[in-house]
Amino acid sequence: MPIYEYHCEVCDQNFECLVLGSDIPTCPKCNGENVNRLMSICGFVSKTGSGETATRSAGTSGCGGCAATNCGSCGH
Repeated sequence: MPIYEYHCEVCDQNFECLVLGSDIPTCPKCNGENVNRLMSICGFVSKTGSGETATRSAGTSGCGGCAATNCGSCGH
């Protein structure tokens, strides 16, 4: 079940929402429907067959706390 992150344009609140089918997300703070889906980071570690770490997602990098909506914003 997909959980997406959204930003409310009315009250400037960021929130997560479980979205099923044609559900329209609303802000839990102001009940506004003027929301934009944010780029989300996922936290996983990909390992090779030998168990060595091959790659890490952005969620485990130094940018994990970044609030930007795209990676080009902070220059990393």
